[in-house]
Amino acid sequence: MHTPDKKFLPYLLLSFLIFQFVSCNKQSQTAEEASHENWIELFNGENLDNWTVKITHHELGENYANTFRVENGNLINRYDGYEEFGGQFGHIYYEEPFSTYRLIAEYRFPGEQVEGGPGWAFMNNGIMFHSQPPDSVTLDQEFPNSIEFQLLGVEDDSTQRINGNVCTPGTHVVVDGELITDHCISSNGPTNLGNEWVTAELIAYGDSLIQHKINGELVLEYTNPQLDDGTPLTGGYIAVQSESHPTEFRSIRVLNLEGCMDEAASNYKSYYVKSKPSDCVYE
Repeated sequence: MHTPDKKFLPYLLLSFLIFQFVSCNKQSQTAEEASHENWIELFNGENLDNWTVKITHHELGENYANTFRVENGNLINRYDGYEEFGGQFGHIYYEEPFSTYRLIAEYRFPGEQVEGGPGWAFMNNGIMFHSQPPDSVTLDQEFPNSIEFQLLGVEDDSTQRINGNVCTPGTHVVVDGELITDHCISSNGPTNLGNEWVTAELIAYGDSLIQHKINGELVLEYTNPQLDDGTPLTGGYIAVQSESHPTEFRSIRVLNLEGCMDEAASNYKSYYVKSKPSDCVYE
């Protein structure tokens, strides 16, 4: 058997150590890449591309009086084209449905409520999720069948108004094992000034656990989102509202928690919680 010349042994050892270092470094980089969170910014800061407007009493896609628009890179709703509100509740829907994900929105309530807006809608908006498709919303329907992460504000510190509640148009949820049929359920959230930027975070695990956070703090959790007839809501569309008070969003971003969970795939992510084998890519 051929034995390597002793003078080459240090070089062989060095080559082995370099190979081990490169292999370990590659594994480390792969683990880092697998844990890197691929957030999707739903709003591009320039226009309403990838979003669809539906306003009560108006056809799908009709952005009545330029209610939803882009100003200073932010998504806003305004009422300077309204003489009065007239029950024209609006929603703007992102084009893609989601099921298992995190959503973070940064918002505030600038300006004054439009004439004729209901009292409860003062500094009031919402993130509608697990929603019916926008093209299935009827002409005069005020709210889509969905779950609402309610966003509320106040003018000054003299008023207490719990933020981060859940409302359930056409739906129900389960809290502490009990099916709740009340339209809105209060959270343990704070009171937030309307003119200040607030961060709302939604964590949705399909038709199981749902969590609300305000400025990073957990304020509400519930389970089993469902339609009024008991049909489980496993996912759906995301929308934000126009309920008569101007609202400004400077970011609406989503982290999908459903995808390839096979570590051998090039697009494996360690933070996924729901497997979708059809998404796996092998190189």
